[in-house]
Amino acid sequence: MLKGKTIAIIGAGNMGSALIRALIARNEIQKEQIMAADAKHEKLEKLKAECGVQIARENGEAVSPADVVILAVKPQDMGEVLDEIAMVMDRTKLVVSIAAGVSTRRIEEHLPQGVRVIRVMPNTPALVGQGIAALCAGSHATGEDMAAARRIFDAVGKSCVLSEDLIDAVTGLSGSGPAYVFMFIEALCDAGVLVGLPRDAALMLSVQTVLGAAHLMTEMNMHPAQLREMVTSPGGTTIAGLRKMEEWGFRAAVLNAVEAATARSRELGW
Repeated sequence: MLKGKTIAIIGAGNMGSALIRALIARNEIQKEQIMAADAKHEKLEKLKAECGVQIARENGEAVSPADVVILAVKPQDMGEVLDEIAMVMDRTKLVVSIAAGVSTRRIEEHLPQGVRVIRVMPNTPALVGQGIAALCAGSHATGEDMAAARRIFDAVGKSCVLSEDLIDAVTGLSGSGPAYVFMFIEALCDAGVLVGLPRDAALMLSVQTVLGAAHLMTEMNMHPAQLREMVTSPGGTTIAGLRKMEEWGFRAAVLNAVEAATARSRELGW
């Protein structure tokens, strides 16, 4: 699926670098078949030294020989990048964009007719191989294209396919979601300190509790409500804590956060 293909990665930041390292580590593609480009040349030199990939000083130089082009650039830079690479693009190439809020239609408008485009919304746990990415196809992308793109993002976690009208919701949930979880862990740690735990112990207990709960749900394949009930004994400590969470609007706060982030994603989109 990816064997024999050349991949150009435009943008060697955290996500672009993570994809490069994961694809090589999982033997999805040979390092010689990856070409990276970035405005910050020191990043490129570091990637070349660490991973052995080819580097390009210009975006067009990286894209020209590529079969797959991954656009790992900021949304505000997307228009300029698309204009730079348009002259070396054609319908034989697959374009995969991870720029938040940039629709497949807008990307297609900047490129020659018939170029295949896929839009992806990943999240930061991809940096440690535990990401989740949602993919949607542009008007010319094929099933084979989607399979190839999923192979790329499965290298840094898991992936799913959704319609493009749901990508803003994905941004609000899983794209922004790690920040919600970090805030919950921080609050849980502070709560531990409040009830007398040393801060280092409270942080370790908080992190492992969240990590363990997620693993438990994954392994047991049960609905979160069922798992919550398993921990909640009649008249016990857990139900007392849950009652307070409900009184102070924990569930409503999460709902409002995802809704607000989704709305903001729509506002920022182009």
